[in-house]
Amino acid sequence: MERRVVITGMGVYSVIGKNLQEVKDSLYQGKSGIGIDPEREAMGFRSYLTGLIEKPTLKGILPRRQRIGLAEQGKYAYLATMEAVGNAGLDVSWFQDHEAGILYGNDSSAVPIIEAADILRARKETALIGSGSIFQSMNSTVSMNLSVILKLKGVNFTLSGACASGSHAIGVGYMFIKQGLQDMIVCGGAQEVNALSMGSFDAIAAFSTHHDEPTKASRPFDRDRDGLIPSGGAATIIIESYESAVKRGAPIIAEILGYGFSSNGEHISVPNVDGPVRSIKRSLEQAGLKPEEIDYLNAHATSTPVGDSNEAQAIHQVFKGTNVPVSSTKGMTGHEMWMGGASEVIYSMLMAQNNFIAPNINFENPDEHSAKLNIVTKTREATIDTFISNSFGFGGTNSTLIVKKL
Repeated sequence: MERRVVITGMGVYSVIGKNLQEVKDSLYQGKSGIGIDPEREAMGFRSYLTGLIEKPTLKGILPRRQRIGLAEQGKYAYLATMEAVGNAGLDVSWFQDHEAGILYGNDSSAVPIIEAADILRARKETALIGSGSIFQSMNSTVSMNLSVILKLKGVNFTLSGACASGSHAIGVGYMFIKQGLQDMIVCGGAQEVNALSMGSFDAIAAFSTHHDEPTKASRPFDRDRDGLIPSGGAATIIIESYESAVKRGAPIIAEILGYGFSSNGEHISVPNVDGPVRSIKRSLEQAGLKPEEIDYLNAHATSTPVGDSNEAQAIHQVFKGTNVPVSSTKGMTGHEMWMGGASEVIYSMLMAQNNFIAPNINFENPDEHSAKLNIVTKTREATIDTFISNSFGFGGTNSTLIVKKL
């Protein structure tokens, strides 16, 4: 018999807040976390815009042996995960006596790779690279470090699915638990926030250049959008079987009802309509729900001309006639990339818990496709029981999660 999969803890470290309470307040206020990075201007970037995030200091929190292997995004993930662990009624000692796994979304770790190459070229000696570099530079840096810090004994690997990485990590974790292969998994997504990781994206003119008003540069679904804003941080949820949660008296926040996925099978960077449609429909079929039973849809919508247009068409095709409320929180956060699929589940869950829908800020003029959607432009009081979160990425990878508040 397939098991129910529930969420018992959440944690986040974001450009709109360093914990759940700060993030909830920012979502309600429609507060942007986007600004200018002078380093990008000095380096010759087309776009100097980025999500602004405080770099955490873990000295005094973690011993040096555990700190040296953490890349930038690993530090964000540690803080988000410890918040989630605490909210789930857990601590590190619990993991020593029980089996739990980790599945985390991450698809780059640029800085340690570039720094190691610079040292090697300049000094001609590998020993100067340092012992922590290898553990920071691998894509699996987050899952490998957190598994050791938390003393996890279950499944342990990283999901790399471009900007759907965090969502796929949750979806695969859901499948592991649903099928009885694990009782509990730490799931999430992390994204580094630095210029070095974004040069190749800037090179293909993926970013907005609205430097005059940074907080208005990210314009999901708006007719005048001109590109995304890179951003990041980390988001973690604790998922477990319903039986496991009840047995340990855990706070059950929500239930994951469906995980949809698909591949566009066309262009490597330009999304289409068919792939997202199939992902959304698959999630609905798996959840046993009809489109009219969805109370809110958190769109992927990154503020790119083609991407937002095609997602709007996909949403309209599936939800035509339902008037489902839609917003993209990326107007506030920018595009959190590998983290976004996990953080947007948390953002949506915070809305559901506090009875509001966060606004799709900077949406002033619809285009021909977004005009057909019920896009929420100002904070709206609302009851959300069941929501959908879309995440799409380069290579045509698509992920859709359906979550029900409990």
